[in-house]
Amino acid sequence: MRITILDVQKMKARGERIPMVTAYDYTSAQIADRAGVPLLLVGDSLGMVVLGHSSTVPVTLDEMVHHIRAVVRGSERALVIGDLPFLTYTNVDEAIAATRRVIQEAGAQAVKLEGGVAVAPIVARLVELGVPVMGHIGFTPQSVHQIGTRVQGRSAEQAARLIEDALALEAAGAFAIVLELLPAPLAREITGRLRIPTIGIGAGVDCDGQVQVWHDLLGLYSDFVPRHAKRYASLAETIGAALASYVAEVRAGSFPTAEHSSTMDEAALRAALEQLRRQG
Repeated sequence: MRITILDVQKMKARGERIPMVTAYDYTSAQIADRAGVPLLLVGDSLGMVVLGHSSTVPVTLDEMVHHIRAVVRGSERALVIGDLPFLTYTNVDEAIAATRRVIQEAGAQAVKLEGGVAVAPIVARLVELGVPVMGHIGFTPQSVHQIGTRVQGRSAEQAARLIEDALALEAAGAFAIVLELLPAPLAREITGRLRIPTIGIGAGVDCDGQVQVWHDLLGLYSDFVPRHAKRYASLAETIGAALASYVAEVRAGSFPTAEHSSTMDEAALRAALEQLRRQG
């Protein structure tokens, strides 16, 4: 049985920290689900780590639906949250149409969108229609061309606005909020003011949960580790070494061997060749 948003909110009430990771395909979802990760985010970060774009902005709704479907098929227990991509929720009607695809067509159990006070009316309408919505404030990747990639909320004005954003999202019915690239003291203040959980990424230790990008966490980049990430494995090196061994064995003729091959009755093969000879 899948985890629900009520389960997530109970985690905060119990003081239980909430782990979330991104997943983009069937296999990663299966691995994460079996490892006990309760929340899987199919983030539009797939634009960079899967599709090779320089930001999340080019990601389309069709691409999100494609990847969400795979993650839903690969998971059994985790709550699957799908991002609404750039400019698919500029008004309520657009947001409903995009959410219909993410929830009905792709099978996600919740959606995530970026913004605070400005998107609160959209969040409220989606919640009224029965959609679980996760908010996202601080550094919002879809606004990268406007705000750059940097910590948000260091000035008094920015910090006050972000507190207002968080409270507006909670009032609109969001079940949780991602806090990205916020100063730790500000994230602590927001977390303490909210009844709903905060999920941090580069926002310090006092958030109710943490989210990490699959490729950062597992070291699937060979030479780049974001400041907010912890590398729990170095799979780029492991995979690279495995592929190099494969290439070497194929070139040397040591793979495949009889162990990796199938046999057949030699008489059957001779009969097939005789049949071809007669037809020729």
